[in-house]
Amino acid sequence: MEPISLLEYNNRIKGLLYDPTVQSCWVTAETSDLRVSRGHCYLELLQKNDAGVTIARLGAVIWASTFAQLNYHFQQVTGKSLASNMKVMVKLSANFHEQYGLKAIINDINAEFTLGDMERIRREIIAKLTAEGIIDMNRQLDWGPAPQRIAVISARGAAGYGDFLNQLHNNDHGLKFYTCLFEAVMQGANCVPSVIAALDRIAAVEDMFDCVVIIRGGGSTSDLNSFDNYDLGANIAQFPLPIITGIGHDRDVTIPDMVSKLHVKTPTAAASFLVQCGKAQLDRLSQLTEAIAVISREAIAHSREQLAYYGNFIPLTAQKLVETSRLKLKNLAQALPLVLNSRLDNERVGLHHKREAMKQAVTSRIDREKLRLEALGDKLTLLSPQNTLNRGYSLTTVNGHVITSATAVAPGDRIVTALKDGSITSTVN
Repeated sequence: MEPISLLEYNNRIKGLLYDPTVQSCWVTAETSDLRVSRGHCYLELLQKNDAGVTIARLGAVIWASTFAQLNYHFQQVTGKSLASNMKVMVKLSANFHEQYGLKAIINDINAEFTLGDMERIRREIIAKLTAEGIIDMNRQLDWGPAPQRIAVISARGAAGYGDFLNQLHNNDHGLKFYTCLFEAVMQGANCVPSVIAALDRIAAVEDMFDCVVIIRGGGSTSDLNSFDNYDLGANIAQFPLPIITGIGHDRDVTIPDMVSKLHVKTPTAAASFLVQCGKAQLDRLSQLTEAIAVISREAIAHSREQLAYYGNFIPLTAQKLVETSRLKLKNLAQALPLVLNSRLDNERVGLHHKREAMKQAVTSRIDREKLRLEALGDKLTLLSPQNTLNRGYSLTTVNGHVITSATAVAPGDRIVTALKDGSITSTVN
């Protein structure tokens, strides 16, 4: 078989593409590697299986003459610009060029299809947060009486951040607020990790703040894509401080808006809310001050009335007390002699009884002591040396000391032996 040239082979392929089943056909796919150059939009269309593996791939282009109109309509319907990682339904026609190969041309986009898929993703995130029981955690936190220490998550140069500070610090009521910026990227692929990192930094010093404000001013609606993220929603829902979100436009509600304590439309609305909280507290303090003043005035007036009443009542009361006391003194003066005589009679009787009792006690004690002395005398008489001598015993002494042992004397000593009727002097040999 004779070979043919590559050009001939490409022409044969080109001829096959005139089949109406591949021209002007609606196709569902996922966008990837989207880029815009010189007004033309280049991208790849992918199909993935349930495991996320790409099973089909086709390069595509939207020519500049069509892209501006299609993208504008897409934004009006979905609120977002056409971007990578979107589920789309596009109307394709196949174009094969002998030199540049096969290219799919996108002639139309069904924006309602993408809107439905975006809503599906959002509902899946909300359902997951609800199933985990965390969707209402931040909304259930209590505000302080007047939040004044504000942690702000925003891009430093954002117009919305400047509007927020101006509205907050230049309020008409002279309220003082203390703000600290935790800078973050508020759009694009780095938005979610940047905002979560800022939340982590605030959580490390949460005692220094009353609440958190996440604001994003200006920018296109398509920049809100990244905020519909489960990880960001879960972090905000479980954050320990109340969070105010002001990151969208009037018609846009993102996942953070749905789980935060308070959702407002703009950064200035967030500042206005904080100012109103402070104003409400000021009004309450003013009401309490007025109430205290009224109560104080009423208490002073009542006290003055009481003082006037007591001022008139005291002289009469004092006079009555004096008269009553005089009468009591008179009665006591009259009763005193009788009382004294009665008391003296009682004391005399008592003294007489005591005197008689003392006499009896002394006599009884004397009798007992006499008996004891007599017994002691009998005992002394019984135990006296003379009584011993009278019983036939003798008592020998040397130099006035009683001899109780033969070793107490020596030859030549003079000893005296006492008997009942005299004594005998002897010399020891």
